[in-house]
Amino acid sequence: MPDLTIENIERIANDVRSQEIIFSRLPDELIDHICCDVEYEMNNGLDFFEAYRVVKQKMGSLKRLKEIQEETLYAVDTKYRYMKNTMKISGIAGTVLLGIAALLKMQHWAFAGVMLTLGALTLAFIFLPSSLGVLWKETHNSRRLFLFVSAFTAGFCYILGTLFKVQHWPGAGLIILIAAITGLLFIIALLVSKLQEPESASKKPVYIIGALGAVLYITGMFFKIMHWPLSGNFLISGMITISVIAFPLYTLTTWKEESHVDARFIFMVTAILMIILPSTLITLNLQQSYVNGYFPHLEQQRALYTYLNTNNDAFMARYKDLPAYPEMANLKARTDELLGLISKIESDMISEADEISSPVTESANPARYEAGLEEMYGEIQGTKITKPVAAEYLLPGRETRNLLERYAGEHIKYFATLVPEEALQKYSRLVDPANYLPGQIPDDNYISLAAGLHSLLLYKNGILSAETVMLKLIAGSKETDKSK
Repeated sequence: MPDLTIENIERIANDVRSQEIIFSRLPDELIDHICCDVEYEMNNGLDFFEAYRVVKQKMGSLKRLKEIQEETLYAVDTKYRYMKNTMKISGIAGTVLLGIAALLKMQHWAFAGVMLTLGALTLAFIFLPSSLGVLWKETHNSRRLFLFVSAFTAGFCYILGTLFKVQHWPGAGLIILIAAITGLLFIIALLVSKLQEPESASKKPVYIIGALGAVLYITGMFFKIMHWPLSGNFLISGMITISVIAFPLYTLTTWKEESHVDARFIFMVTAILMIILPSTLITLNLQQSYVNGYFPHLEQQRALYTYLNTNNDAFMARYKDLPAYPEMANLKARTDELLGLISKIESDMISEADEISSPVTESANPARYEAGLEEMYGEIQGTKITKPVAAEYLLPGRETRNLLERYAGEHIKYFATLVPEEALQKYSRLVDPANYLPGQIPDDNYISLAAGLHSLLLYKNGILSAETVMLKLIAGSKETDKSK
């Protein structure tokens, strides 16, 4: 009967140890069992390498050794059994709760927040710690400890950061930042681990390209959540790298080496879909919001603006040769000055966000501003917004916001000369920018360009509505004085 050489036995022992078999005497028993099977096949006329290949095929690859260890641990280790069951139950429960929460959230039904919170806390504080415990119990590999800890930290912070972001709790941005950083560290650690595995050299470039795509995609998602520029560039680059380059290369190399569909291939397809589908849905949702929400509402507000302006001009024209006209013209000039400032702010926001040349020039005549804005509003529908600039113009404490409040305050003081004190508060609300723009700085220090432009247009319509009332008050008071 052919005997195994020391080199043959060492080859088998190294393969068994590479599967992180650490439970008691199990590694020695597995090595002895495999050696006996190999010697049996060699006795049938095969050389060592062919016999070893046949034995591994019968076992279903060496990864079956890891399953044997898990089964042994589950049978004899009560603590491991408890952690394994906890991991399974909490994983299922947390996923079900998040699924129900997503359904309730989309349908705007009650208890969505409660379900979301319970699901996230279950996954973060029960499932992930028990998973980390199970992994460490099965491997005791100090070289992969950083890999496990970075994965745990990234998952923990990602779940909590998403919960805080959806629930609008403070600190969401910081938690998501930690999740992104630890996620990138996990990808790097995973890449190093994969490159150290004794696999064919053909897969190593695939791992490097896949890791690069994952880094780009995670960076893009983080930039998107934080409303930072270049998020689209990172997302597109990551998606192309993963789905168009890395995945086909992985499929090509796997197809050559595997005689059947490997489970890793199925998980790879699922992972690609998990990357592509959320990105596509987010993009479509934003596009739908603009096409079906923002632009139609903007057109309606602009139509109202045109009507109010035309109606006020027509009302003044009827009093052109009467004593009320000079005071009405004074009000009109003050209103045009305030409207001109707002239109200039709109113009600057659009030109800076889209990096286009502003056609709006300094003028006290709002009609000139509106002519330029018509051109720019049409232009932003087909161009790419590159900078989130609205916050720098409209949030409290910003230079432009302070200037707008000063102009509005002077306008309200002028109202005080026209209406009694008890009526002033009602009409001044139409001119106060605090009723249209944020009263405090949000946690993420962000306002979308669409929301900022829409708020400013509402503000202009409020000013024109106040002008309509004041013109009628001036006309009525002068007619009363004339009758006296």
